[in-house]
Amino acid sequence: MPAPAATRGEAAHRLAPPPPRGPASPRGAFGRSLRRNLTAHGFLIGAVICFAVFSWYPMVREFLLAFQKTESGDTVWVGLDNLRTVFNDPAFWQAWRNTLLFTVLALVLGFAVPFVTAVVINEFRQGQSYLRLLVYLPVMLPPVASVLLFKYLYDPGYGLLNELLGFLHLPEQQWLQDPDLSMLSVVIAATWMNMGGATLIYLAALQGIPGELYEAAELDGAGLFRKIWHVTVPQTRLILSLMLLMQVIATMQVFVEPFLLTGGAGPEGSTTTVVYLIYQYAFNFNNYGAAAALGLMLLVLLAGFSAAYVKLSRAEDE
Repeated sequence: MPAPAATRGEAAHRLAPPPPRGPASPRGAFGRSLRRNLTAHGFLIGAVICFAVFSWYPMVREFLLAFQKTESGDTVWVGLDNLRTVFNDPAFWQAWRNTLLFTVLALVLGFAVPFVTAVVINEFRQGQSYLRLLVYLPVMLPPVASVLLFKYLYDPGYGLLNELLGFLHLPEQQWLQDPDLSMLSVVIAATWMNMGGATLIYLAALQGIPGELYEAAELDGAGLFRKIWHVTVPQTRLILSLMLLMQVIATMQVFVEPFLLTGGAGPEGSTTTVVYLIYQYAFNFNNYGAAAALGLMLLVLLAGFSAAYVKLSRAEDE
């Protein structure tokens, strides 16, 4: 028996699609999105505030201090007087020479040693976890503990290094007291203290290289060094470039190692660095304007180097 017409109409009404809605209000959509992501926005706002307070504000304040001078509680605008004061300081050029020397030596040791260490660890099939822990252990030690260890190693009387030289019938050295050896001694200590993080980054990059590339190189008769040069280095080029840039920026700001090992200046000022000179201006001479001016010079130099390095890298990639 066919259904009544009213019943058929009600069923068709129920099965019909709902009428199209008008465009949603932008304000309402934004409110719903904000409610859904309220926690994420809270964390983001907190991070931005912390970054502004502890990073942006000090940079702006340093820029202003570089052109100001405070005397008897009054701050006055002095223009370029702070820059002239810094330029006329005899320690200015010595600090830059020492900083550049430290950077060059740190690149020779601190850039090459972690990469070689990562290559060696990557060749082990067993015990890699233990070796990673062993390499990263110096980074977990407090800097003061590491410095005390190297002070013991470098001690001219009972230091382990001089004991080893005496055992080999070689002349003992004044590691931290000799102006010709003090900077190299600081670089060696800094390399040991900070190489763990770079080594793990290189190791992660090495383990991401497909094994087929090494197998193809072996079929072509490539030895260990040719495989490293033609496979490992090209495959880790991006990481190497990034670590080189970070290494230069970090070494140009060296302070902790020379300050703790040699008291900052070192014998005949041989370990005086730019950041240590900033420390002297600010906390020994109470000349915050000169300290800010020197810090601004370092900031401009590192920013210019970073921009030039990135531009050259992009041009080379293209």
